[in-house]
Amino acid sequence: MTVGHKMQETIAQAQVVAANLKLFALDTKDQQAKQMFNQLSQSMDNCVNTLQSRLTYIQEQEPQYREQ
Repeated sequence: MTVGHKMQETIAQAQVVAANLKLFALDTKDQQAKQMFNQLSQSMDNCVNTLQSRLTYIQEQEPQYREQ
């Protein structure tokens, strides 16, 4: 498994976590919990964006990690 493939898997998993947190926020009536889940989902979205930027950089710098 290449670094590029591991990064893609990690990004996908982080997107699932972000989506689950958004669902938790929608499912709760507790306003504090809702706010917490929304903040956590935003943090995960930021992580996804950071990881995606890193993957793009890796793919540009290292041709062997490009999608085939």
